[in-house]
Amino acid sequence: MDFDQLITFLEVARQGSFSRAGEKVFRSQSAVSAQIRQLEQEYGDRLLDRSGKTVKLTPAGQVFHEYALRMKKLRDESLVAVADHGHTPRGTLLVGANEATCLYVLPEVFGEYCRKYPDVQISIYRNFTYKIVEKLENGSLDVGVLSLPVQSASLKVQAIYRDRLMLMVSPKNPLAKLKSAHISDVVKHPLLLPKTGHTRRLLDKLFREYNTELKVRMELPSIGMIKSFVAADLGISLISAAFARDEVAAGRVKLVELEGPELWRELGLAYRRDRTLSVATKTFVSVVRQLSARPVCSACNRCSGNFARAARCRARHAGGCIATLALSSNRRLD
Repeated sequence: MDFDQLITFLEVARQGSFSRAGEKVFRSQSAVSAQIRQLEQEYGDRLLDRSGKTVKLTPAGQVFHEYALRMKKLRDESLVAVADHGHTPRGTLLVGANEATCLYVLPEVFGEYCRKYPDVQISIYRNFTYKIVEKLENGSLDVGVLSLPVQSASLKVQAIYRDRLMLMVSPKNPLAKLKSAHISDVVKHPLLLPKTGHTRRLLDKLFREYNTELKVRMELPSIGMIKSFVAADLGISLISAAFARDEVAAGRVKLVELEGPELWRELGLAYRRDRTLSVATKTFVSVVRQLSARPVCSACNRCSGNFARAARCRARHAGGCIATLALSSNRRLD
């Protein structure tokens, strides 16, 4: 048996299909079948039941599956241990984050990290915060960048980033002429809302007392779609200022401050408390902390949430720019 066969077996068990497993491990279905046959011959028993539409573990396969998981985990740990033998970060860094964080926040972080540590390969797991928490808790990820707050006794979480939520409108919308707008003015216009996620929960709470007046035109699955539809004047929405900076610069949308309590999207860096961090993970945490210590402008649409531009922005907007530190206290809806 070699680890290639082991990984293939685990993938077939996970997918319940030889063909789908083949796609994951970049092998043909016949090659996957041959690897499984070799394993079964070596162990002298059938490990997979192929009689139904879905491939399932046999009783012998269930026993082997537990050992296979342990062997894979031990192999991964040995790779980290060898990579950490020196002082230069190497190996693979497993990072979890949601789609918006991957698109609008982490590129700056990864760019800085890869320039400093080019020998580290980064693998990104993209999903909702609660799924990333699960992966962190079971040891499948090294570090996660999560929407706060997060409740988990096994994780160490540090706030690293925050960005103000603002009203996003088309330049054609009457609200575009205003410097700020009250919620009572917002609910008079058709709304484009995210289907799920932390921002959606904030907005549901924000609009709770205006439920009878709300005009929700669309519930959309991605920030990109929301921005495009707002630019087409199909409705208005609320968005983290950093997510719309390119559209604002291009004149496709405008951001308007929301009167009342300031709303913030906050992110935290999380990893297991009881886990020894690899050198690659330690250096990633260090890079993120260094970048998060830079002031983030929550008033300027061009640099809000942009680590690299924040310092220059603060000087450029001295006296008129609301500059904040990522770790400073602030008000937000609970």
